[in-house]
Amino acid sequence: MSAARRRRPVIVAFVAGLLSFAAVACSDRPVAPPSIDHAGPTVPTSPTAVQPVQAPQPMAEGPCRYLPAAAVQAANGERVVAVRISDTGPDRPEPACFFYAANGTVQLRTWIIATTPQVARATVDAAAPVASSDLAELPGGWSGGSQPTADGAVFAVSRQGSAVVVTTNQRQTIGARRIAEQVIAALGR
Repeated sequence: MSAARRRRPVIVAFVAGLLSFAAVACSDRPVAPPSIDHAGPTVPTSPTAVQPVQAPQPMAEGPCRYLPAAAVQAANGERVVAVRISDTGPDRPEPACFFYAANGTVQLRTWIIATTPQVARATVDAAAPVASSDLAELPGGWSGGSQPTADGAVFAVSRQGSAVVVTTNQRQTIGARRIAEQVIAALGR
């Protein structure tokens, strides 16, 4: 075998290593380097898809300890007749708050997630998909999406391992944005 043929696996391994380093440096997900054998590099297996946190359900009567009903009435333009809250858990340190309209339906829901950055982003993307939503950004590095939905609108943002998702029965996202700003300020995040 010629000297050039003996060096080829070393060069391929070196290039593969550089590409892996570049992928890790430019991404927040770890990328496994491709394995090298005599037949050439193999394609790395895809990482397990990150699953979003499941949407909460109302469990008990309120009040919402981080958002007063008066703030929801001002932002959403409807009278709040009842407030219910969800349970809490490891990924939900604060209960989700459900604000009800006079017709008995939820007019606005706030939902706070505390988890890994990947799960927070996946939850925001599930609520306001990157492919269909408008970019939403708030001061302090919060980013995500906002869009009208079949039932109103959603405003969802994350930062590091936290996410705030606000849904409203109004078609405009501005009220949901204002509520998200108030929730983030009230929680000191």
